[in-house]
Amino acid sequence: MNAETAQVTITHHVQGQGGKYNADVEGEDANGYLEWEPKSASSNADVRVATHTVVPPEIGGRGIAGQLVERLVADARSQGFKIVPQCSYVEKKFDENPDWSDLRA
Repeated sequence: MNAETAQVTITHHVQGQGGKYNADVEGEDANGYLEWEPKSASSNADVRVATHTVVPPEIGGRGIAGQLVERLVADARSQGFKIVPQCSYVEKKFDENPDWSDLRA
């Protein structure tokens, strides 16, 4: 299977107070991830801080990091939370997508 047709499955897992989006690529052992944590217990709003996005070189260059951010954004829209793009990659994607500005905390 070549890189262009590989199936990517993104799942979300709650970890403690935060969570992790995992990207599993069909036929590959390596996987990418995006981690988030809650902003602050003192805030009434549901705000998630995107802290890290990691895609190993073995599966890089396939748009996987972008898919992870898009899943986070889709969940924010459907679940009603805001995002602090602390991770530089997530920040870049927010800058490239001004239609996401309503989701920025």
